[in-house]
Amino acid sequence: MQQRPLGRSGLVVSRLALGTMTWGRDTDADDAAAQLKTFLDAGGNLLDTADVYADGQAEAVIGTLLGALVPREDVLVATKAGLRPGSPRRRDASRRHLLDTLDASLRRLGTDHVDLWAVHGYDPDTPLEETLAAVDAAVSSGRARYAGVSNFCAWQTARAATWQVAWPGRAPLVAAQVEYSLLQRGVEAELLPACAALGLGVLPWSPLGRGVLTGKYRHDRPADSRAASAHFEAFVAPYLDPRCSSIVEAVHTAAVGLGRSPVAVALAWVRDRPGVVAPVLGARTVGQLLGALAVEEMALPPEIGQALDDVSAPAPGSPGWAG
Repeated sequence: MQQRPLGRSGLVVSRLALGTMTWGRDTDADDAAAQLKTFLDAGGNLLDTADVYADGQAEAVIGTLLGALVPREDVLVATKAGLRPGSPRRRDASRRHLLDTLDASLRRLGTDHVDLWAVHGYDPDTPLEETLAAVDAAVSSGRARYAGVSNFCAWQTARAATWQVAWPGRAPLVAAQVEYSLLQRGVEAELLPACAALGLGVLPWSPLGRGVLTGKYRHDRPADSRAASAHFEAFVAPYLDPRCSSIVEAVHTAAVGLGRSPVAVALAWVRDRPGVVAPVLGARTVGQLLGALAVEEMALPPEIGQALDDVSAPAPGSPGWAG
């Protein structure tokens, strides 16, 4: 698998990352182990997780695999902190919460450091300088090698990244994780240009439009799909509308013409967008993961890429419209 630098840093990562949002809940430890081994064997090295995935169980599963199944040094572990699902304060990026959460993540992961640590959402109730001081503490102590943000909008990302480079000795932000796919292009208007200007590599989550771009929902909702899951039904529902269906059909048509899968076509489109470092793949099974990894063998012909750009372009006046 090809490698890319992560933003304006010396860290080099695989151009696909393996996501773990379902690990410990819909993906058991054995399947997780098989996925991780398959991913590493394909040349991947970036493993993405978060303290809230499966209420910490995703990190715990990873902790059973590092060292036992794969050498720790072969895996770049990225985790996130700052969300409190079910709490009245859904986002908590206070110094206390962030550093306590990082320590708990390290215990579950069974390691003394993570390679990338991101603030998992902007907290309007905590001064940004306090949040970033916690980031500095994590990096200066060696508990995190690099830092980033996740789900920040453009002005929040720009403010945070600029603050970090304005003062000597602070840990620069090197990555921004955001939702980005053919079904969600709102980040193109302002966030992607901000990341390019400030040296942050983009790590798209849900590059397959929360699974919709696979084509699995073209005719119905499979019983084993996320849309049929109590945990993820509301997560998928926004992309089951007529506009998204037309984009799914365009991806399907392109896939048939190229002799490739819709998964490979949709992934190739987002993987090769300007500023993107590594889309984060989420798979429930090894078979699904192998299908996604097949994208490494292809690049979209320019005319196909342009056709997908046109059919998925945000409507004039929408948040993602850059015209």
